[in-house]
Amino acid sequence: MTPDETMPDEPEVPARLGDILDAHRFDLSSLHAFLKANLEGFSGPLSVQQFQGGASNPTFLLSVGDEAGSLRRYVLRKRPPGALLESAHQVDREYHIMAALWQTEVPVPRVRILCEDASVIGTSFYVMDYVDGEIVTDPGLPERSSEARARMHGSFLQTLVALHAVDYMKVGLGQLQRRGDYLQRQLSRFTRQYRASEDNTIPAMEELIVLLPQSLPADRREAIVHGDYKFGNVMFDRSSHQVCAVLDWELTTIGDPLADLAFSALNWYGGIAGRGGLDVAAQPRGIPSVDAYVTEYCRATGRDRIRGWNFYLAFSLFRLASIMQGVYRRVLDGSVASRFDATNMAPALAQQALHLFENVPSEIGG
Repeated sequence: MTPDETMPDEPEVPARLGDILDAHRFDLSSLHAFLKANLEGFSGPLSVQQFQGGASNPTFLLSVGDEAGSLRRYVLRKRPPGALLESAHQVDREYHIMAALWQTEVPVPRVRILCEDASVIGTSFYVMDYVDGEIVTDPGLPERSSEARARMHGSFLQTLVALHAVDYMKVGLGQLQRRGDYLQRQLSRFTRQYRASEDNTIPAMEELIVLLPQSLPADRREAIVHGDYKFGNVMFDRSSHQVCAVLDWELTTIGDPLADLAFSALNWYGGIAGRGGLDVAAQPRGIPSVDAYVTEYCRATGRDRIRGWNFYLAFSLFRLASIMQGVYRRVLDGSVASRFDATNMAPALAQQALHLFENVPSEIGG
């Protein structure tokens, strides 16, 4: 069965699915043989479609008949082809993190199998269960009731609190801990990655590269940090409006949890380079203010308030600017994960980071 064919009586699938892009095609017969030999209950014909819209690890929906003749779904994530930046696209890392979190209060898809043998489909990959939920990218939730908005924003925050409360040593993620200060390591790492993919000078990035290491907050704690915690990376149950799965664990490490909090709060500060921001002046009912959001996080995590808030906001955008510079380089090289806007977002993100650092108060919450 080809990637473009569907199975009989296949239920409705998400609209973000499409044909497999040429850069990410692989041998379906080889994948079928591997899964039949290694995934319990796997049998029957295999249909594969690619999720569109992401810029990182290519992701695919697998529809397959099981031994009882029913249709089952899985999701496959693999490394992209071609030359990759240092420590990027570690699907094995994602797999082990979700496996460790499966028995915690953090909702994650159940992972099934990791394949590090590139001869199967050309790169390493893993397979996890398909979660039947919805991904909502607009935090304003314009089509929802006030009650639904309150539940979704509340669950979004409480899920982040639950993640930061996980004992990473107890669940077997101590290997994610690195020597040295998390913020200093991150600034060094993403400066290197930016330099490795730099095509033109971005003045705001040059300012941030100097400014941020000189402005590190004094009170820094450690927890599991997701690294890309936003509405587009969680799934909500359609009936309860609660988070039912957290996705995209590629950037996860042990570090300062306030980096996660600040990144998740960018909705109130214009979104990400002007995308996904909340209209604070006309904020829909049910959505908390940023002060209420951060204050609730402080209450749930035993903090009096947060100091260095402007730093954390700028830091989050600086990291993202470095990542998007790398994505832009891969767009130019033809190895980006899916159909993706070829505009380089790094200059706008860097300018936004510099603006927030200079204009947002340094303390919030409590």
